Amino acid sequence: MDPARDALLWAARNHWLREHLPRYRFVRASVARFMPGETVDEALDAAERLVADGIGVTFTNLGENVTDLEAADAVADHYLDVLGRIEARGIDAEISVKATHLGLDLDGDRTLEHLLRLAARSADLGRHLWIDMESSEYVGATIDLAKRLRAEHANTGVCIQAYLHRTLQDVSDLLAIDCSIRLVKGAYREPPEVALQDRSAVSTAFRKLAVEILQRERGTESRLALATHDVDLLDEIERDSAAAEVDRDAYEIQMLYGIRVADQRRLAREGYRVRVLIAYGTYWYPWFMRRLAERPANVWFALRNLGPRK
Repeated sequence: MDPARDALLWAARNHWLREHLPRYRFVRASVARFMPGETVDEALDAAERLVADGIGVTFTNLGENVTDLEAADAVADHYLDVLGRIEARGIDAEISVKATHLGLDLDGDRTLEHLLRLAARSADLGRHLWIDMESSEYVGATIDLAKRLRAEHANTGVCIQAYLHRTLQDVSDLLAIDCSIRLVKGAYREPPEVALQDRSAVSTAFRKLAVEILQRERGTESRLALATHDVDLLDEIERDSAAAEVDRDAYEIQMLYGIRVADQRRLAREGYRVRVLIAYGTYWYPWFMRRLAERPANVWFALRNLGPRK
């Protein structure tokens, strides 16, 4: 158990804190280190700077659990507009969406329709559509959506959380249909019967899953993304893959905007495929708290970053 992590995840779900903390200037200043702004134009401008350094981008519009279908429709339309803007600017960028942001709580078939539209448009532009993973009660439905989407579109990827006990079977099922996978450690507060609680155990699970995926025969259209800021873990996986005679082109490294910026640039210079997730939008509080909870030491990092950026 990690009391600091538990406290941050509790804070992420607390409605009073969600309403009041974002009003404080120091909180907003800290968040600004991890997202370039609340608007899509600010996100696009930041992406152009990253692409100039040889780093690709994935955009996500922060939000989840919409309460009416009109809002879900608006989210889908927003992402279609973003794809058009990406194409107009000619940047290496993709989108990643949450199923509950597209109406999963309300109408699963309507959510799939939105995903099909977004995947088709992404395919037209030669890009992937990624589905974010949410808390454990949504994992089964999200995996099912990914499978149904992959049946029609090869450019489908889904986020998989290493700390869940069910993940090994989910990975096996997704590899069987040649679906792209973004592997993360996991950022939600889950009980012991659902997820590993020890951070070192989660890192071990992440490493084993990465090696398992790399050793399996992969299709030409599927991708593996290792989404972590744990550079020591990435070094271990690099050694594992080299020992198994798997080239580093078999995977890409994904990190968040504003975290380990120097490492992002270094890895890109060293020939790794690197992609940065840029989040934007007004619904940033729970997302930000979950990012801090992934590594509670990031609280100090966030506070320290309130000073001038080097």
